[in-house]
Amino acid sequence: MAWKRPESVLVLVCTPDGQVLMLERAAQPGFWQSVTGSLEWDEGPESAAPRELFEETGLDAPVVATGVVNRYTIHPAWRARYAPASDENVEHVFLALLPEPCPVRLSPGEHTSWRWLPARQAASLAFSATNREAILRHCLPPRALKRGSMS
Repeated sequence: MAWKRPESVLVLVCTPDGQVLMLERAAQPGFWQSVTGSLEWDEGPESAAPRELFEETGLDAPVVATGVVNRYTIHPAWRARYAPASDENVEHVFLALLPEPCPVRLSPGEHTSWRWLPARQAASLAFSATNREAILRHCLPPRALKRGSMS
């Protein structure tokens, strides 16, 4: 058995007005997430992010590294995919900013549903804490300037 590399990308797909694409995993109904995926053994995060975005959604869009790198314990549901000594995953967070929500093509067998949701609603639906935090940090629309607050 070839072990998965305990390093992954999380690609947030959102619009300037705060709509976020969420995907439901096929093997875990009710488990909603942004685009995610493990790095191949011979690739870096900058190559994995656009590859995973295209594989999971059919979208060919630029992705930008946010500079955020998370570390977390590998979820028990996926533990058997990794070498016995690997108990922690390193996750690199990327952003794909699209002008507006659009239809996507799901990867057969990986996801069953997709939705565009307002950022706060998407964050509350996300299974992973790092996914929730990333949505709230990077996908909320900018606050409108209040009248009189400009200097």
